Amino acid sequence: MLFFRKKQQVAICVVAVMLVADFLWFGCLPLHKATKAINQTKAALALAIVKGTAGSRQMPALSEQLQKLQAAVSNYEVNVPSQRALGVFLQQLANLMTEHGLTEQVVAPGMEIKADGLNCIPIDMQCKGRLTQVFEFYKRLQRLDRLVRIEQAKFTNDNSFDGQVNMQTKVVIYYRPEVEPDREHLGESQNI
Repeated sequence: MLFFRKKQQVAICVVAVMLVADFLWFGCLPLHKATKAINQTKAALALAIVKGTAGSRQMPALSEQLQKLQAAVSNYEVNVPSQRALGVFLQQLANLMTEHGLTEQVVAPGMEIKADGLNCIPIDMQCKGRLTQVFEFYKRLQRLDRLVRIEQAKFTNDNSFDGQVNMQTKVVIYYRPEVEPDREHLGESQNI
């Protein structure tokens, strides 16, 4: 009977160890993994919230920057004419130079460059005047109703040292080429 009791105790101990192992293996371990996954998810969400909050603080500045860029780009179509109008522009340059008291004026257009949807004409300018006159000329040049890009500007003192500078500038003006009607489309409309 003692032997039977020892077997019974061993069996009870084995069953208890199996129950404890089952509890740990199928209860605590998955629960620990789930808790770890939840904590990682909470940390990721907290990080997303922090990033979102930081981004929302930047939104007013980005919105303001977007409005400025839209205002600058909105005049693009207006400032790039659909016609070449080179003579008109050259006359405007000469008038501006004269208006600002610049002398020894030379304005020479270069070879026109054609691209898809936008053509440009390089122009070399030279004149002589006081530095303040030249800068006033540049300010007015940028306010013209035509897009003008200043590519290069060179200033040299006059040899007489009377405060005059010689200005050499390369600018580029743009225009949009007129779109020619599609010849096939034109022929179809005449047949109808």
